[in-house]
Amino acid sequence: MRRVGVMVGTVLLAVITGTPSAVRAGAQTFNTALPVGEGNFVLREQLFYRRAGDDPTAADRDTEAWGSVSILGYGVTSDLTLFGALPIAVKSLEATTPSGARVARDTRGIGDARLFARYTVFQDDAPGRTFRIAPFAGVELPTGRDDDRDRLGRLPRPLQLGSGSWDGFGGVVATWQTLAYEIDVQAAYQVNTEANGFEFGDVARLDGSLQYRLWPRQLGPGVPGFLYGTLGANLVYRQENEVAGASDPDSGGTQVFLAPGLQYVTKRWVLEGALELPVAQDLNAYGLEDEVIARVGIRVNF
Repeated sequence: MRRVGVMVGTVLLAVITGTPSAVRAGAQTFNTALPVGEGNFVLREQLFYRRAGDDPTAADRDTEAWGSVSILGYGVTSDLTLFGALPIAVKSLEATTPSGARVARDTRGIGDARLFARYTVFQDDAPGRTFRIAPFAGVELPTGRDDDRDRLGRLPRPLQLGSGSWDGFGGVVATWQTLAYEIDVQAAYQVNTEANGFEFGDVARLDGSLQYRLWPRQLGPGVPGFLYGTLGANLVYRQENEVAGASDPDSGGTQVFLAPGLQYVTKRWVLEGALELPVAQDLNAYGLEDEVIARVGIRVNF
């Protein structure tokens, strides 16, 4: 039995250190740590739902967004990985007008695509564990419309599917992985630029994720997959938006989320789901607070 456990541990170690045909656990609330073997593709499809409200003004605004994000990664070498991400979303807003009427506005379509590269600059492997550090950099392209209109006129900028601007981002991600658990941490910053008289505020964030193997507790033969419990933590700071060069006092602020979830990991694919819950929100003036963000998805290596 001890020999069987050692054999299974050896297989898991191959998974950890990047066997091209293997899939590993990974963070659910950010994509920069996705594992991709050299010469392999990884495809992640995530469905999401987001609701925000708690409007202190008489407008009593409520917003919802749901849709999907498709992420494709390719391992150019063992160190260099290229990624592309494309969201498709439906966004809606309900608000009360000064006359007391309740109105609803919505839009749907593709959002802004993101292209980025990650390069591993440090990797330390040892029996049963690995540690990696990788900077990343990329650009967000204005593929989503930023001028949608309805019967009431042009939609508010936060309701638009795209920003209209070319925006650069970058950061660094670190991963520590053992046979029993994995920890991913990233620090990232996005510089947003002006388009059509509007500029979203820059975004800084610090994200972490723990994936811990819940089943099987003991390594043994004949296990088709592994069940991981996950817990993410996200700190997000947004600067105020600017309209015609003037700051919008109802935008920007700081949010902290915790994201419990589950992942079922097999050799080729992963089923996953997580619920992002706000634990602290310090938003400027009359900014809307997030109430919940839900994610479910599948990840496939090929």
